[in-house]
Amino acid sequence: MAKKKKKSNGLALIPFLVFIVIYLGAGIILQSRGVEMAFYQFPAVVAMFTAVLTAFVMNYKAGINENFKIFAKGAASEDVMNMLMIFLLAGAFSAVAKAMGGVDATVSFGVSVIPAPLITAGIFIIAAFLGTATGTSMGTIGALVPIALGMVDKAGLNMPLVMAACVSGAMFGDNLSMISDTTIAATRTQNVELKDKFRTNFWISFPAAVVTFVLLILFGRPETAKAIEVSGYDIVKVIPYILVLALAIIGVNVFLVLTIGIFAAGIIGMAYGDLTLMTFAGEIWAGFQGMIEVFLLSMFCGGIAEMAKHYGGLEWLIEKLSRPIKGKKSAQVGLSVLAALTDMATANNTVAIIVDGPMAKEISEKYRVDPRKTASILDIFTCIMQGLIPYGAQFLLVASLSEGRVSPMDVIPNNWYLFLLACFAVLSYFVPWYEKITLKAK
Repeated sequence: MAKKKKKSNGLALIPFLVFIVIYLGAGIILQSRGVEMAFYQFPAVVAMFTAVLTAFVMNYKAGINENFKIFAKGAASEDVMNMLMIFLLAGAFSAVAKAMGGVDATVSFGVSVIPAPLITAGIFIIAAFLGTATGTSMGTIGALVPIALGMVDKAGLNMPLVMAACVSGAMFGDNLSMISDTTIAATRTQNVELKDKFRTNFWISFPAAVVTFVLLILFGRPETAKAIEVSGYDIVKVIPYILVLALAIIGVNVFLVLTIGIFAAGIIGMAYGDLTLMTFAGEIWAGFQGMIEVFLLSMFCGGIAEMAKHYGGLEWLIEKLSRPIKGKKSAQVGLSVLAALTDMATANNTVAIIVDGPMAKEISEKYRVDPRKTASILDIFTCIMQGLIPYGAQFLLVASLSEGRVSPMDVIPNNWYLFLLACFAVLSYFVPWYEKITLKAK
């Protein structure tokens, strides 16, 4: 007997709308009042919890016990649990590696090898490597912008262009990194391997990065080339990042990769006296704690998504999105727009991917979009939008670190990499031979 088709019901998506209205509305109000980091003052988890309560109230007729069963099924699904464990391990690795001096060593190493005439282009490469190694655009910007500001002052560089190089490189890493929140969320929601998404994403991101690098060489040269002095560093402290990146690329299980990275960073830290056994354990716990927000967001969103699916919300959304979609190509365009608009609304690329993930999976299955491509699209277009909205955390951090010396509106037009990334992504939808390159055999 054929399975009865679930009745579509747009009202089942209201909890997601409640989350976006609360999260975005609070940010707009606080921004109008001049509050710093306005879009990050109202806890996203509280907004999502309100959405959870809304979902339970809306479906009260089914009873609280029945609704909780549905919610728990989504919140504790295998995909969500895998994602949560990866979040925790990634947080621990980042915390331990930073505590033992890995970030400072990586930045100093990169700066030391940049030829003076290529400083702006070199900053982009350092930001890209650091972002890929650490999996965090915010951490990359926080570590690199103060150094970049010194370079601007010493070498007479174009301030907006240098800051754009920092942001663009950081977003390259955030998008491509094996341990980035966005990568983890995108792969787990689409049920694909990290290495497979990386390979697909790489053939879209790398050409955009190469063109950006060439443009920065041509237009980012300082008026007077001058070598930049850097503090001492030890190349050994860069090893944990390289190790994690290499193991992940060759296909080692991500749980094992991150565990190896944590202990490699810990052993090096203890050998150099930066960590003790107690502080090593403390940094692991601190890394776990640093992931609590995205942990809870993922769990709550998984539960709401299951309720929306059960009550026909995803079916309704797919029906509406399907009207302008005629096939695989237009489906990929639709997924791109969905990801970008959700990030614009939430000002958080990880949150946007978590919200869009279940819907994107349904759309890609219906129109036979390769799940590796769907994961890449979600990650690419949320990162693009995150690097272009002036109220995003990345630009707010740049403004804070530069003490108001540069405006986000001056930097955004210079984010050439993000515009190029969008172009190469769209080309991969419509150019058959390029699409084949991005989706090479596993």
